[in-house]
Amino acid sequence: MKTTTESDSNYDSLEGMTTSDLLKNINREDKTVAHSIEKQIPQIKKLVNAIVPKMKDGGRLFYIGAGTSGRLGIVDASECPPTFGVDHGLVIGLMAGGDKAMRKAVEFAEDNSNLGWKDLQSHKINQNDVVVGIAASGTTPYVIGSLQKCQEENITTACIVCNASSPLSKVSDFPIEIVVGPEFVTGSTRMKSGTAQKLVLNMISTSVMIKIGKVKGNKMVDMQLSNNKLVDRGTKMIMKEIGVDYETANELLEKHGSVRNAVDNYNG
Repeated sequence: MKTTTESDSNYDSLEGMTTSDLLKNINREDKTVAHSIEKQIPQIKKLVNAIVPKMKDGGRLFYIGAGTSGRLGIVDASECPPTFGVDHGLVIGLMAGGDKAMRKAVEFAEDNSNLGWKDLQSHKINQNDVVVGIAASGTTPYVIGSLQKCQEENITTACIVCNASSPLSKVSDFPIEIVVGPEFVTGSTRMKSGTAQKLVLNMISTSVMIKIGKVKGNKMVDMQLSNNKLVDRGTKMIMKEIGVDYETANELLEKHGSVRNAVDNYNG
């Protein structure tokens, strides 16, 4: 399989470039990422529309990956509870080597094709769930093995890859192939490929959360009030929504615990 992610960079003699040239050239490459994603919006839409009814019926969304790809899945999953007020078990990120691999690479963990399914089984994976494999190359055994087993068990699968027609796509019901071209540093998929994956993850999780009712208008009405900034934001949202002063809005927020509940229970 010809892999774009391993292709030689469009640039050479990087060590001889000025700092300004390095930054400008990296930025020039980054500008192409959104255009590559745009081509895959129809496929991303199919995945979102598959996740929503399953989630409404009690299903969950799993991200599974290795290295940078796995870390990105965990980041996106971990941001859903504070942003949208959902349970920590609704969107779950798994990566080869476990949580300790978030900070330090676990050697050869991604080469075990059976480990991913075991990780999924530890969360009692079932047919209501959707599993999204994330791997820039599309060749990671940990992820491929996971999705193969999911398909055998009639669990919906998808992937986010940066090579066309990869082995991972072949075991995905909804393959999303974001081909961003050679990396600025040859093979360094933490760059454009990682950026593309993060943007697609943002699109998926945000769209799903909106579709299941976790946003009102354009506001995060169910966000967790985990710091003073968010309490202040929530208070001002209530002020605008029901026309009360800051103190009253803040009291309502403290009493009801969320912007949504404060607005819904206001009897002014």
